[in-house]
Amino acid sequence: MSRRVRWVAIDGDDRTEDATVAIGPDGLRATGVQLGGDPPLPYRLRYTLRTDEVFRTRLLDVRAEGDGWARTLHLTADGAGSWGCGTTAEGDAGLPPPGCDPAILAGALDCDLAFSPLTNFMPVRRTGLAERPGTADFLMAWVTVPSLQVLASAQRYEHVRAGPGGAVVRYVDRGLFPGFTAELELDPDGLVVVYPGLAEAAEPRA
Repeated sequence: MSRRVRWVAIDGDDRTEDATVAIGPDGLRATGVQLGGDPPLPYRLRYTLRTDEVFRTRLLDVRAEGDGWARTLHLTADGAGSWGCGTTAEGDAGLPPPGCDPAILAGALDCDLAFSPLTNFMPVRRTGLAERPGTADFLMAWVTVPSLQVLASAQRYEHVRAGPGGAVVRYVDRGLFPGFTAELELDPDGLVVVYPGLAEAAEPRA
């Protein structure tokens, strides 16, 4: 399956994301562009994401740029909980430096790109929580945008309901933003179509 998906912000920000997503026997392959137009730091972000066959993150390449600045993040994982990252930075955006301490990500199997509904796909697909009752806890490599810092993020996903048109899975933040929850609406492929308070899909295309 290969699709182009576009998400638009519903949180009041001037932000969009457009991604080409392929899901198959080798896992997920995606490239995307996220545009953030709000002050104080409008940005353009491009990413490439690759997983293994069971949807564990193996590669996330990100470039963020704005007026007079640019930075990149090259995040890799072995699929067993070990991570590596490389970065570059140009100009002065007044942001924290990009990158991470790989030790704090030990045991994480997934990346989570800030503001992107795409990266909710992997843990839900791997655990089957769109189809079956249950809950699962995860440690994520959470990439801040546009700074491209990588932080450890404890999260939980809970099955709510499933139907012919998709499913609803509850996201629960257990660390960086404790108390935050959202009931994510998924389409039949498992991609987020509504992330309450953040974004929704617009004009999905085959």
